[in-house]
Amino acid sequence: MEKILDRFLRYVAVDTQSDENSESQPSSAKQLNLLGMLRDELNAMGVEAVLDEHGYVMGTIPSNCGNDIPAVGFIAHADTSPDASGADIRPQIINDYDGSDIPLKGVDGLSIKVSDFPELLEYKGQTIITTDGTTLLGADDKAGIAEIMDAVQYIVEHPEFRHGEIKIGFTPDEEIGRGVVKFDVGKFGAKYAYTMDGGRIGELEYENFNAAAATVHIQGRNIHPGYAKGKMLNSILIGMEMNSLLPVEQRPEYTDGYEGFFHLISFSGSVEKSTFSYIIRDHDMALFEEKKAMILKCADFINEKYGEGVASVELKHQYYNMRKEVEPHYHIIEKAVKAMEMEGITPHIQPIRGGTDGANLSFMGLPCPNIFAGGHNFHGKMEFVPLESMEKASKVILNIISLFAE
Repeated sequence: MEKILDRFLRYVAVDTQSDENSESQPSSAKQLNLLGMLRDELNAMGVEAVLDEHGYVMGTIPSNCGNDIPAVGFIAHADTSPDASGADIRPQIINDYDGSDIPLKGVDGLSIKVSDFPELLEYKGQTIITTDGTTLLGADDKAGIAEIMDAVQYIVEHPEFRHGEIKIGFTPDEEIGRGVVKFDVGKFGAKYAYTMDGGRIGELEYENFNAAAATVHIQGRNIHPGYAKGKMLNSILIGMEMNSLLPVEQRPEYTDGYEGFFHLISFSGSVEKSTFSYIIRDHDMALFEEKKAMILKCADFINEKYGEGVASVELKHQYYNMRKEVEPHYHIIEKAVKAMEMEGITPHIQPIRGGTDGANLSFMGLPCPNIFAGGHNFHGKMEFVPLESMEKASKVILNIISLFAE
């Protein structure tokens, strides 16, 4: 059997960064390199799998103990975040971690400090995989992919392992909110599914943010600065003023748990014209709608002050909170809890402060909670994943399958 670490390292070596500015599906053709590899690996293991024109890999392992067991699926996404480079990843492997700061050797003076990330101490004595500080790692969600494929390999090589029908799914573009836009739930064929896309060991989630993207356009007026008095409208400064109208305490760095936020993720422009891009999040639907209304109200204020048409806002829906779609099928949460406890893991049921393919899939008729993949500090150069967490996640998959087979 290929070790899960070797499998993970093979997957992170493939650049699969998605592109939020692309309208194609998948958003970047390079994602197909890994997705095609996964299809071929499944087929090589004897698992019938296909890769469709939209970038979805779907595989099936037939039941070996009757057809009265509901088909259960396991899903992970192949793309990595546009927030940091996913090319030429050079992982560091720290064996028997000693509890000290971890230097990221690709950047002088950069390290993952225990003072900043005290959760590192929970993994003392374990094997930790990090970046070298020049890229992200890609554990989100190539750890999830490796865990699913490791479980598939075990099932194939152990025909005595009892299981119902198992569905395997790999998707593109999750990081840009379009992961399952064209996913055919009927074709996939699972009654229930789990995304292996959570964070630290023990995480189990069936609540997520309601999510929207807001693009604010500011139209200024550029006049030669020597003659600008009473005439110039500097779009950058006006955009900054509009941003200052949003509540400071509702920024990501000041929120936790069920608290939502406005997050300014990028801006670009000149005196003449600027664009400010936000994501808006809240678990509570009423508060979510209030946040969307607030950013529109801020634009109205700017237009009243500087003139009609100076500020405009485009709001785009991304996903909704999946709780109401999953909770009626709470037994799938209970199975995940028991599957973790069977491995000595204390489950932590908590809301996702983000999104997952499972949110949209749940609204598409496939109840789909989210299970830990083991990683930390996703989307950035401080990303790391303990090997033992990945190994445990793969066993949790097998335990869930066994519980359904009972």
